[in-house]
Formats: sequence, structure tokens, C-alpha cells
Amino acid sequence: MNQAQRYEFFATLKAHNPAPTTELKADSTFELLIAVILSAQATDVGVNKATDKLYPIANTPETILALGVEGLKQYIKTIGLFNSKAENVIKTCRQLIELHNSEVPDDREALEALPGVGRKTANVILNTAFHHPVIAVDTHLFRLSNRTGLAKGKTVRAVEDRLMKVVPKEFMQDAHHWLILHGRYVCIARKPKCDQCCVSSTCDEFKRKQRNLAKLAAQ
Repeated sequence: MNQAQRYEFFATLKAHNPAPTTELKADSTFELLIAVILSAQATDVGVNKATDKLYPIANTPETILALGVEGLKQYIKTIGLFNSKAENVIKTCRQLIELHNSEVPDDREALEALPGVGRKTANVILNTAFHHPVIAVDTHLFRLSNRTGLAKGKTVRAVEDRLMKVVPKEFMQDAHHWLILHGRYVCIARKPKCDQCCVSSTCDEFKRKQRNLAKLAAQ
């Protein structure tokens, strides 16, 4: 995919979804942070079901910390890895209170120092809550970027670095959400829905399939 095709790719995604955003439910930056921590190896739907019960009871660092690890587990036990996530969330709440005046920091280094927060989670918070032009690469973005030729790389970080170089600036702010949603619902892992894809004309994999079909037809 060349740069003109990348521009067409994002312009098309924007035309189909002008204001993309996360599917995690959150009414504050803190709620978003906790939801993203809980979403590791879990679905947004599953996380939302848990936080729908948790947040009316506890949605600040102080109130979640007051639940304690065992108390928190009762709300998130339907989510994968809930034991370790409960411990990380409680530690994060304590750290936010002690080091950040109960506020979520607008700083990568400070975010990544929080228990349960890695580079991907920090990027989600920086982009979604603080509007930094960064891209969080999850399994959907990694797969889609390589499959389409948008930004190829052997590692998550390599794909992230490549995306930061090649995504047109005017699309950078929302690129993260467009790509996640497209990878989640259209460019799925096992059987991508190419017949429903609005950007197939710019996709390397789709064009390869079309060439192969043309060769078979000519035989």
C-alpha cells in the first residue's frame, strides 16, 4: 500500500464513521483506565457488563481501594485473569492516590508505571482521554496492518512505529479507533468479510486474492 492508497484508506473509513470512539463504557478518565486494564484478553462487552455493576458502587480510586482485592473480585470475576487484574487495579488506585492526587496522569512514563498498565493501555488513555495523536496496537491492529499492507511489521512495536510514520496527520487522532473497529467487525482473523469491506480496493491481501482468482479463471 502506497501513501496515496493509505490516504484513501483512512478517508473512506472516516466517511463511514466520522466520529469513532471506544466501545468501553466510561464517564471519566479514571473509569476508562480501569476498564482498559480489565480489557486485557477480554472482550469490551464482558468488561462493560462487569463495570455496569462496579461503577455505581465504586468509580474513584478511593472507593475501589476501599473494596480491597477480594471485594473487587466479586464484581470482575466474570472477566478473564480477574485475580491478577484485581490486584493490579487495587495497586493502581493506591498509587494514583499517593502519587497523583487521585488523578490519572497525562504522561506516558507515569501511566506505564501504574500496575497493569503497559504501552498499549497507556496509548489508549493518551489517545482517548487526552487526545494525543498516538496509536495503541492490539491483536486487531497488528493483524489488519500486516494483512492490508497498511503498516507491516513482525512485532507490535514495529507496527506501531510504522503506523506513526505513515498514517496521514489529519487522520492520526482517530486512526486507533477506526482500525480497531474495522479489525473487530470486518477484517476478522479467520475469515475476513471482504465482501463487506469499504477499503478492499486499497488492501494488499484483497488484491492478491483477486489476482489469484483471475489466474484460475484464465486456466
